[in-house]
Amino acid sequence: MRLIRFRSARLLASAACFATIAVLSAGCQTTQSTATTGSLGLAAPENHTDADWRRDLAVYGPKYRADPNNLALALRYAQALRATGQRAQALAVLERASMAAPHDKAVLGEYGRALADVGDYQQAFDVLGRAHSPDQPDWRILSAQGAVLDQMGHHNEAQRFYLTALKIVPDEPSVLSNLGLSYALSHDLPKAEETLRRAAAHQPVDPRVRANLALVVGLQGRFAEAETIARADLPAEEAAANVAYLQQMLAQKSTAQKSTPQKPLANARVRPDMGRVANDD
Repeated sequence: MRLIRFRSARLLASAACFATIAVLSAGCQTTQSTATTGSLGLAAPENHTDADWRRDLAVYGPKYRADPNNLALALRYAQALRATGQRAQALAVLERASMAAPHDKAVLGEYGRALADVGDYQQAFDVLGRAHSPDQPDWRILSAQGAVLDQMGHHNEAQRFYLTALKIVPDEPSVLSNLGLSYALSHDLPKAEETLRRAAAHQPVDPRVRANLALVVGLQGRFAEAETIARADLPAEEAAANVAYLQQMLAQKSTAQKSTPQKPLANARVRPDMGRVANDD
C-alpha cells in the first residue's frame, strides 16, 4: 500500500518510515522539495507545475552554459534544478556562484538550501547564517536554519529559530508548519497539533500543511478525524488507505516496543520546509 499524501507532503518525512521507528525520519523521504516558495531575493513563480519547471530548465540551462558567471541566470537555473530533483547539479551551480559572489545573500540563501538538500547540514547551517544578519534578519532564512537544526536533531534550538521568524511574520503558515513538526519531533503531539491547526487556519490551506495535521492527529490515535482531514485534499479511498496504513504501522511499532527499547526521538531527522520551490511528486 502506498502512502499517497502523507509521504509526499513537502513539509514532512515519510509517514511509513515514521511509524515503523516511532520518529519522524527523513530516511524514506522521496519528495523533490520542501515548502515556502522563493529564496532570499529570488521569488518563485506562483503555482509552478513540474512541466513549468522543466520548461525553465530548457530555457535557463542553455543561457547559463553560455554565461555561467551571470548570477541571475545561475540562481534561476539552480532553482529549476532543485525543483526537478537534480540536487547535486544544483549544488554544483550554486557552489560556483558562491565562490564568484561570496557575500551575495541571495546566492548564499540558495546555496545553503542546496547543501541541506544533499544532507550536508552543518555546512548548510553555516552558509545560511551568512545569508542574512542580526540587524536585517530574513524570516525565510530563519525558518530554513530551524529546518536544518531539526534535521540535525537539535529540536529545541530549531524551535527558537521558528519563533524568532514568527516575530517578523506572525502566523506565517509555512513557519508554523515547521514549528509544529518540530514539536512532534520533541514528543509534544498536542502542541504540534495546536500549531499545525494554526497553520491550517490560513486560507487557502496548503494541502501539505493539512497532510501534516492529519498525520499528527492520526499519531494520537484519532484515525477517523485524521481521515476526515485528509479527505479535504484526497479522494476518500486514498485518505482511508493512508490512515489504514498509519494504523498498521503504529500497531507494528507498539508490538516492537514490547521487545525493543524505543529510539529516542531526539535522534530523529525531519524534512521540513527548507524554502524549496517544486511541487510534490
